[in-house]
Amino acid sequence: MQLEPALRRLDRLAGGRQADHRVDVSHDPRVRRAFRAVTVLLGAGFVLGVATVVVAAVMTLGGDDVGFAVWMRCLVVLGITTTLFYFLWRARAGWYWAFRRLQLFSRIFPVVALVLAAIPGLYPFWVVTEQILFAILLIGVSDYLQSDVVRAAFPRPAR
Repeated sequence: MQLEPALRRLDRLAGGRQADHRVDVSHDPRVRRAFRAVTVLLGAGFVLGVATVVVAAVMTLGGDDVGFAVWMRCLVVLGITTTLFYFLWRARAGWYWAFRRLQLFSRIFPVVALVLAAIPGLYPFWVVTEQILFAILLIGVSDYLQSDVVRAAFPRPAR
């Protein structure tokens, strides 16, 4: 069973009208280097998310009430990171829509994380710290994706 036809159906849903626009990004070593760095940063974000789940589970098993907001944050971070990995994977294959989604969400999610971290009493200090670290990692992702060489590799499709 080939995976690509199923992925293309998902791409059409996620990519909208730009789902068919593909570019060749495999030849530029600077773009490949940037995508490797983005992979490392997202990997660190995933490890951070898993560590947050582990800490919350250990605390819960130890009798502490970590609260619904913490558990939701844990699940959201893992879901966000998984989605960003999918976008990264498809962008590395040259899909313009995936690059744009990755670019957009790596700008939006840090802002959301920092705003939530700033709400007094919403999260315990260790979750606030996790959110700040997660935001810093995504700012790094955004920085790589906003570089001239990466943006040039993904020209806007003609209308």
